[in-house]
Order: sequence, then structure tokens, then C-alpha cells
Amino acid sequence: MKEVNLDRKDSLNWDEYFMAIAKLSAMRSKDPNTQVGACIVSKDNRILSIGYNGTPNGYEDKFFPWDRVGHPLNTKYMYVVHAERNAILNYRGSLKELESARIYVDLFPCNECAKEIIQTGIKEVIYLSDKYKDTNEVKASKHMMDVCGVKYRRLNFKNNIEIEMN
Repeated sequence: MKEVNLDRKDSLNWDEYFMAIAKLSAMRSKDPNTQVGACIVSKDNRILSIGYNGTPNGYEDKFFPWDRVGHPLNTKYMYVVHAERNAILNYRGSLKELESARIYVDLFPCNECAKEIIQTGIKEVIYLSDKYKDTNEVKASKHMMDVCGVKYRRLNFKNNIEIEMN
């Protein structure tokens, strides 16, 4: 029998594949300014959960305060559930499976999401953008992850491809 080489040069690697799923999940977000998705993956490359930034269950999107500026109670920041938190909360399996898992996310996680990532045992964060790196929230997030042994890295696509779905 002749051996056939099925190794395509343009196929997605695991990181690109899971980030594409995170990006696809972000498209569910109703946030008019920032759409973020997250995908949690086990050690053996099984998708455990996905999430996106949005309203809490039962809160109708059309009545949600999506403003970015104004009185805090009239902006999204007091109410929105981040993609990372949604992915963690959407998970329905054994918490043991989250130990040593990876999470793929558009934006580097804030300090609140970092706490939940650390507490669940997720050991690696793969992100696309670190545009808020100079904020105290992200500085605190990186500090906690460094101290607690959670690795993080920016995803660099092979062949300079980018996943753009907007």
C-alpha cells in the first residue's frame, strides 16, 4: 500500500482552532463595543466549555445598560458577565477536569476573571490582545497568575493569518 501524506500546510493547529471557537463565541455578544469569547480546553484537547461577554441569565439584552460612560449604575461595567466567567459558569462537568485546562480568550483577563481562573485550576491562558495591559486590573491579574503558577501567552498565528470574524 502506498502511504498518503495528509498533512495539509494550511490547516489550523490546536491553538488556532480553539481561538477560532472563542472568536465565534464572541459573535453572540450583544455588547456594541467589545465582543469577547472564551473556550476552555482540557489537557487532551477536548472542549470543556465556551462563553462570551453578556448579560446575566434572565436579563433581557434590550433593557441592558450598554453605555461605557456615565453614572456607574447606568453603564455596562456593573452588570456584564465576562466571557471567562461565563465559560467557567457554563461548565457542567467535574471540576477535576478543569485542573490543568487551558482557556482561550480574545482579551487578557481582568483581575476578577483571573481569580476564577486560578481557583478552578486552569493552568494556561492563551489570548489575542493585551490592549489593557497598563490598567491596574490587568497588572493585578498578571501578578496573581505569576504567583499562582498560571502561564499566559499571546497567540501568534502561523503564516501570519489572523482570525477576523467581525
